[in-house]
Amino acid sequence: MRLAGSLQLVLLLALSTEATSLNIPPDVEQLPTIIFHTTGPIIALPYDNSVTIRCEARGNPPPEYRWMKDDLDFIPPQPSTIRSDQFTTNGTFVLQNKSLARFQGKYRCYASNKLGTAMTETIELIVPSMPKFPKETIETIVVEEGKPFVLHCNPPEGVPPRKIHWMSIGLQHIDQDTRVSMGTDGSLYFSHALQKDSRLDYCCFADFLRIRTIVQKPAMAVEVKPWTPEYESAESSDASHPVRTPSLLLPSGVQTEKVLLKGAELQLECIPGGYPTPEIEWMKMGEKLTARAKFDNFGKLLTIAAIEECDEGKYMCLAKNSAGQAVHYFDVIVEEPPKWLTVPPHSQLTVIGSDVHIKCSVSGKPQPDITWRKNGQIFEDDPVNNKRVLDDSLVLHNAVPDDSGVYQCEAVNRHGVVLSNINIMVMNMAPLILTEDYREYAVIRGENVTMNCSAFGSPPPTISWAKDETPETIEGERFVALQNGSLQISSLENKDSSEYLCVADNSEGKSSITAVLAVKDPTHIVNGPQDKQVISGTTAQLTCQAEYDKSLEDSFEVLWIKDGEKMTLSTEEESRYFVGDGMLQIMNVNLSDQGVYACVARTRLDQDNVTALLTVLDVPDAPQNVEINELTNQRNIRLAWVPGSDHNSSVIEFIVECEESQWEPGKWKELRKVPGNQATAELVLHGHLNYQFRVYAVNAVGPGPPSEPPVRYKTPPAAPDRNPEDIKIQGHLPNQMDISWEPLLSVEHNGPGLEYKVSYRKLAVEDTWTEQLVKRNFFTVRNTSTFIPYEIKIQSRNSHGWGPEPRIATGYSGEDVPTAAPRDVAVEVINTTVLRVSWTPVPPATLRGHLRGYHVHLLRKRSFLNPDKILDERHTLSFPGKRTHAIVPSLQAFSEYSLTVNVFNKKGNGPSSDPVTFNSPEGVPEQVPILTTSNALKDSIQLVWAPPLVANGILTGYLLQYHHINETTKEVLDSREMNITVPDTTHWQLGGLEEGSLYLFHLSACTRAGCGPPLAQESSTVTPARHNCSLSFPHSIPGRATHRPSLVPVLLNISSYVSDTYAKISWTAREEKQDSQLYVAYMNNRDGNWRISEAVNTSQSFHIIGGLKPGMVYTVRLMAKTLLDNASIFEDVIQTQSTAVAVQQRNISTKGWFIGTMCAVALLTLVVLALCFMWRKQGGKYAGTPPPGRQDMLAMDKVKEKEDLHPNEESQAINDDTFCEYSDSDEKPLRGSLCFLNGDDVVGDSVSRDCLVDYADGGGEFSEDGSFIGEYSGHKQSNSVTEPNGFGPVTA
Repeated sequence: MRLAGSLQLVLLLALSTEATSLNIPPDVEQLPTIIFHTTGPIIALPYDNSVTIRCEARGNPPPEYRWMKDDLDFIPPQPSTIRSDQFTTNGTFVLQNKSLARFQGKYRCYASNKLGTAMTETIELIVPSMPKFPKETIETIVVEEGKPFVLHCNPPEGVPPRKIHWMSIGLQHIDQDTRVSMGTDGSLYFSHALQKDSRLDYCCFADFLRIRTIVQKPAMAVEVKPWTPEYESAESSDASHPVRTPSLLLPSGVQTEKVLLKGAELQLECIPGGYPTPEIEWMKMGEKLTARAKFDNFGKLLTIAAIEECDEGKYMCLAKNSAGQAVHYFDVIVEEPPKWLTVPPHSQLTVIGSDVHIKCSVSGKPQPDITWRKNGQIFEDDPVNNKRVLDDSLVLHNAVPDDSGVYQCEAVNRHGVVLSNINIMVMNMAPLILTEDYREYAVIRGENVTMNCSAFGSPPPTISWAKDETPETIEGERFVALQNGSLQISSLENKDSSEYLCVADNSEGKSSITAVLAVKDPTHIVNGPQDKQVISGTTAQLTCQAEYDKSLEDSFEVLWIKDGEKMTLSTEEESRYFVGDGMLQIMNVNLSDQGVYACVARTRLDQDNVTALLTVLDVPDAPQNVEINELTNQRNIRLAWVPGSDHNSSVIEFIVECEESQWEPGKWKELRKVPGNQATAELVLHGHLNYQFRVYAVNAVGPGPPSEPPVRYKTPPAAPDRNPEDIKIQGHLPNQMDISWEPLLSVEHNGPGLEYKVSYRKLAVEDTWTEQLVKRNFFTVRNTSTFIPYEIKIQSRNSHGWGPEPRIATGYSGEDVPTAAPRDVAVEVINTTVLRVSWTPVPPATLRGHLRGYHVHLLRKRSFLNPDKILDERHTLSFPGKRTHAIVPSLQAFSEYSLTVNVFNKKGNGPSSDPVTFNSPEGVPEQVPILTTSNALKDSIQLVWAPPLVANGILTGYLLQYHHINETTKEVLDSREMNITVPDTTHWQLGGLEEGSLYLFHLSACTRAGCGPPLAQESSTVTPARHNCSLSFPHSIPGRATHRPSLVPVLLNISSYVSDTYAKISWTAREEKQDSQLYVAYMNNRDGNWRISEAVNTSQSFHIIGGLKPGMVYTVRLMAKTLLDNASIFEDVIQTQSTAVAVQQRNISTKGWFIGTMCAVALLTLVVLALCFMWRKQGGKYAGTPPPGRQDMLAMDKVKEKEDLHPNEESQAINDDTFCEYSDSDEKPLRGSLCFLNGDDVVGDSVSRDCLVDYADGGGEFSEDGSFIGEYSGHKQSNSVTEPNGFGPVTA
């Protein structure tokens, strides 16, 4: 190891002569050291089974033991289970109770090995005998009345503590006072005798508490002879007793010396005799008594606890009465046993040739005598051999190895002994490092570390440290070398992780170890719990996410502590606590969960914690002590209560409820609300009721439980407080008036016999009221004129009086229908859908009731687009209130209408006015439903569209606007427009376009009223390298001749509803196609069998397919013919619902917009395909612009599924150079195609979603349920094109 050149931290091992103890490695020979022994005295109690005396020592070689008793060798008794050779290696022995008396004495233990002997202090074993009083006959004590006397107890010695009692034979305590008292010696002292002291059973009992023994002295008899004066008779009273000068019964003499140990309790006692009973006074000569002094036993005993040297001195007790006084003096001397002035002498390790000094500094009073021993033998002064004993010091000059041993210093005075064993080792030894090599210190960054390097050697070695065995310097304020050889590094950094070398060196050699320091990242809670308020019954979540050093992952854990106690989190399912993912969840929180929660994230090295307060909010507790106090009368009371706990959420309000036992017993009703800071409520009660009240509080959490109701409260009866309200005056018949009202509630009767007085009279005609008493809440006035105003009032009463004066209400008698119709009805057409109608109001007298408004009745007779068809469409519009005109919306353009007006009241409609006939003008068409492009050439593009669904007039043609667009900037380069004057045209080949350019087309349908809103579509011309036809034509089925289909009905908004056993197919037919017929076919996809319905009229709007099986998949088709090979109008796949589990219904209406769009795009696509196919059959070119007068019929066809198509030989032979390009496989689209026909689509006549995107950009119109509302159809004058055959044969 290279240490040269490194700056070493050097320190000396502190093993000087002042070392507290010798830290000698176990492998090095060392002197015996007593580590434990029994201290005396030992008192063997009678109930102890045995007494154990212990002596334990350590040393190398292990010490052997021997005992001495009373300064003689002692061999402890040998139990049969212990071999004789074991006594020398075990210093403990046990004495059995049955033979303890012979083992009483003073013991000393010696522990020896070849280096020396250690010894203990004296251990005294005391075996007391059972205490008992001696057997004796006690003569009767005869004493003259007035003289003092003493009953001596002389209790036996025994195990302290001992307590003395004076009692009679009947165990009654002898009364004690200032005259009669017991001294500390146990005797009973009488300051003077009285006649009542005569008795035969004075007994002294000695109670030894520790051994639970009470002994009794034989009873003593006392006879008090009466005092008889020489000059008076024997019957003289006690008051004539002569006084007696005080004398001291205890203590005797004039002066007593009291010697006590420091810290003991001082007791000075003076018991006087004399008549009258003397009083005792205490004093300390020359100074005041200490404040710690206490007086007991009626002032006869002075006690000072824990006596100090300052309590020494002369004390005096003074006994005095009217006859004189007596004194006694106490000389108090405080002494103490030997004790060490500082600490006992230290053991020492020293090198050969040095001087050894042992100082035995003790104190005590009297001054202790010191005895020196070596290895248990007396050690005397030997100047010749350089060994000196100088009173309390021992000096070894120029020590040699033979001077090694155990030296004993024993200090003794009359109060005790102190003994110290001092191990002296004289030796030279190379360093021995006691700390293990390559010890690892794992410490958290920022903390301090102390790396140990404990070394033993003689002389003491020098300790040095280096880092990484390199000359790198260990310096700086963070590095501190300690006296014990350790290296302390403060504020650790990651760079401090390394290996550190410790070297111990002395004159006898050197030794080294390596310490490994690993600095770890601290544990830190990055997302700790936050203070929260949660509502009782909910779930509380406390987060605790921590970062820690990954090398400590095995010891990392997260603990939760609530209110200072660790939470026990059970893993059982029913537990309300769950810990996982750095979170504590408390389910169903209750008030006991409230408290301070601490999250503790810890490893074996460190920990971090974050606390949070969890506050549980709950409904308030029920109010307490609800009281009722009357105010002005028995029906005005004040309710008072004491609010309960609000459980951390302030009370918002208190709700007072009442219950009465007469009308609705047991039903509680809300009576009053008061603010949450108010604990009283003033209540006005109804009469003649027996009430109960309760109160509950409401806070943000909710209402709390109600209070316990007090005793019932009964109110006296009274007149009604109010009259009926909500008076209604109606005339159900023209000649009567029906009056009704809201009756008083049962609790509002205030007494028995409730009834109502109904008063009425004609308004402004009669002065006298007509009155009627009724008990029900309605009354009918008959034989009235029609619709006449009346005044009505209703007053309540009961058997105790009338209610307040009622208010007057106004109403009318019965109504009848109006008798006149509006006149001068005129119509002004504002536009194609709105008109203004006006009239002259009917005379008020003919209304015969309250005017409600006017009805305008519209009759649409026919549409000029189909003038031969009678429509008879009726609509009625209501216009409330008084008016003379109205605006009528929602007219159909280009139609003939008839209009009438009538007035109406509550009773019904009046007669209608004369009809007025008018025509709605022609309007602009709606937007064309679809506009697509195809057959793009380098200078032309084919446009295909469908006519508007609603023309609002006679179509005159179309307005086509097209714009040349810059594909990069999207700017319009050129704009043009053209009028297509042939109204039946649905396609146009637009020429004169630039090659490879982008165009935006706008197409509007036009009538004589103008053009409708345009529909937009983008498309581009192609370059010569691209093909011209972009659509694939479906193959025909071999063996089937093509035919021309008949016209198919146009259906809109096709949808379906599917249950478990039936399906409902719904549609909307175009107006001109409502008399068409169709067929519904369906097939179970599992068995492949088709079933076809009877002919269904399209005006029916729906068809039910019954007898389906739950949970099955069916294919449904709508067809124009019964043949399955006919092109279907619509096709879909449905699935019936399962009876066990509800299968999600695939509702056709939910995807109607998708189906409608695909149908429309497929229709136009098939038109183009049909034209291309026809052109190829004729061997000619496809014309860009249709010749005038040509009106082609474009029929919608079904695109076959891929597995049903068979390639046509003719179509396979077509050259790729032909104008229309055909696909030889349905699995891939044609090159350059813009729209693809997907044979796998669920819907029969469908196109790919790429086409739908193109169409959606064109602004197609959809209904509310998402279905496409524009369906393409041909016109009657149009010619149909040849279509491929449809389905193959029907198979089972």
